[in-house]
Amino acid sequence: MAIQEGDSIPESTLHHMTENGPTPITTSELFAGKRTVLFAVPGAFTPGCSMQHLPGYVENSDAILDKNVDQIVCLSVNDPFVMSAWGNEKGADKILMVGDGNGELTESLGLVMDGSGFGLGNRSLRYSMIIDDNSLTKLNLEENPGEVSASSAETILEQL
Repeated sequence: MAIQEGDSIPESTLHHMTENGPTPITTSELFAGKRTVLFAVPGAFTPGCSMQHLPGYVENSDAILDKNVDQIVCLSVNDPFVMSAWGNEKGADKILMVGDGNGELTESLGLVMDGSGFGLGNRSLRYSMIIDDNSLTKLNLEENPGEVSASSAETILEQL
């Protein structure tokens, strides 16, 4: 069953790139005491994610952060090297790009997409969230992972 609004984000370890290379960060470290906008994509460098989803958050990052948001996080079932390269290519300097390389958080959230028909294996569904101090306050799950509407930066801005 998928996570519900009001639930706590499960404990999991993700990875992001720092000046020291790939660095683990737990969900507690990432979300405790912060207001976070998190959006998840099925795959870095994939068409919808690269042409619509991430660019919308890059373009609207200042407006989102101006709404009492401490951080914007982009999550994908990819490694931190890929997430960092994708963020750099797209100018996502105000977005923390994190990899859920083994899909552990994605699975514990109940938001797994079976992309094996496309050679992708298990990936994340496309969604966005507002997280307040490790508690899920808003979940926007796309009915079709190929669409970017419910989980868009514009939708999040309206909800903030």
